[in-house]
Amino acid sequence: MSEPLPVRLAADLAVLAEQHRWLIQDLWAAQAVGVVGGEPKCCKSFLALDMAVAVASGKPCLRRFPVAEPGPVLLYAAEDALHVVRRRLEGIAAAAGVALAGLPVHVITARSLRLDDEADRARLQATVDALRPKLLILDPFVRLHRIDENASGEVAPLLGYLRNLQRRVHVAVCIVHHAKKGAGRIRAGQALRGSSEFHAWGDSNLYMRRTPDQHLVLSVEQRAAASIPALSLELRAGDGDRLALDVVLDRAPSTEPADLRPADRVEEILAAATQPISLSDLRAACHIRTASLCQTLNDLLRDGRVRKNPNGYTLARPPL
Repeated sequence: MSEPLPVRLAADLAVLAEQHRWLIQDLWAAQAVGVVGGEPKCCKSFLALDMAVAVASGKPCLRRFPVAEPGPVLLYAAEDALHVVRRRLEGIAAAAGVALAGLPVHVITARSLRLDDEADRARLQATVDALRPKLLILDPFVRLHRIDENASGEVAPLLGYLRNLQRRVHVAVCIVHHAKKGAGRIRAGQALRGSSEFHAWGDSNLYMRRTPDQHLVLSVEQRAAASIPALSLELRAGDGDRLALDVVLDRAPSTEPADLRPADRVEEILAAATQPISLSDLRAACHIRTASLCQTLNDLLRDGRVRKNPNGYTLARPPL
């Protein structure tokens, strides 16, 4: 006879004190996994490095968000030369008012790291076991594998490995991930490139985008806490032209996607739907002329991005 699973009355579950809920107040939950996402040139890496300096130093992230429990950080920057990583960290440390030399930011210097390779996973796990970091940053995810990012069945095991690492070592995990082209016109979570597994996986997700006037906007999404309003950011030069992100307090960010194309509008509505949507209901939701909607649907059907069945239209999902 099988042994039953352990259970506990809901009223007996542990209560987490407020000061232990956050790694970075309002930005990143304690021991959370998640994504820093956005299109290219949206300063995703600068934001991730700002998180690294904040956690390692105990100084507020972006000079605004306190760190509850400082500690070591482990970083793998796959796309940037090591001297570039150092210079960026120096600039952010200077903006935070600390010296880089005193910070426990550990940079993995291996030429490659593959999460779909068993030997590399074992080496990463051994490194995390040795350093016991508070935060692990992997930037960007696309350089960490050779899988099909659109296939849930291939993405899920890699994200599952990182989730298991987080639970076993109690480390927060941040992956930097690209958004689709034109992502500024659709909702942030749906803009992440590849499988919907990325959006579903994150406990804390941060999204960077540029508005039509090239302003940077940071949107925050939390699984288990209220999300703060979007923030305007700016990449500013300090001493010696060293760069760091800063919050712009006198500029209200635009929280609405600008100039949604018909195809983006259709995909956004279908992504939020729990059942097929008829043509008439879709037209009412999209506020698009019937002729334009039909042409848009034909294009999406041709490209395999939308499916049609007798009950209506659904968003095409990656194969499981």
